[in-house]
Amino acid sequence: MRKNISFILNGKEVSAEVEPSMTLLELLREEFGLIGTKEGCGYGECGACTVIMDDKSVNSCLVLAIQADDKNILTVEGLASEDGTLHPLQKAFVEHGAVQCGFCTPGMLMSAKALLDEKPQPTEKEIRAGMAGNLCRCTGYVKIVEAIKAVSEEK
Repeated sequence: MRKNISFILNGKEVSAEVEPSMTLLELLREEFGLIGTKEGCGYGECGACTVIMDDKSVNSCLVLAIQADDKNILTVEGLASEDGTLHPLQKAFVEHGAVQCGFCTPGMLMSAKALLDEKPQPTEKEIRAGMAGNLCRCTGYVKIVEAIKAVSEEK
């Protein structure tokens, strides 16, 4: 039994008809073509699928699409401005060499944004704790933390 839902996706009102078992990750990738959100583990352990739902980072592989109804969802595709100007976190990731293979980067960026939105000037320890749900296969944590710290110091 499919259900119609509507929500704000990257600043634009959208709607979709979803199956009760469809995840938010599947909806974003399959119905809206937003493939920046990655499926890593499918169990909420790696953070590759992190998006921001109503100002909180969530693992979209664990959220049912139906739960997005009447919510505000931000994906990595919504970080840059409409004219293509990169978000300060995206710039910092490039400048600090925090992007390696790139698979974890979208989830890292979204978790970092949620962290900085909640705590604009976190300590390094708070950054590491805030990013604990995101795994990097390339062990790029030092540069990722440096990039986040640099953005926090600009605020």
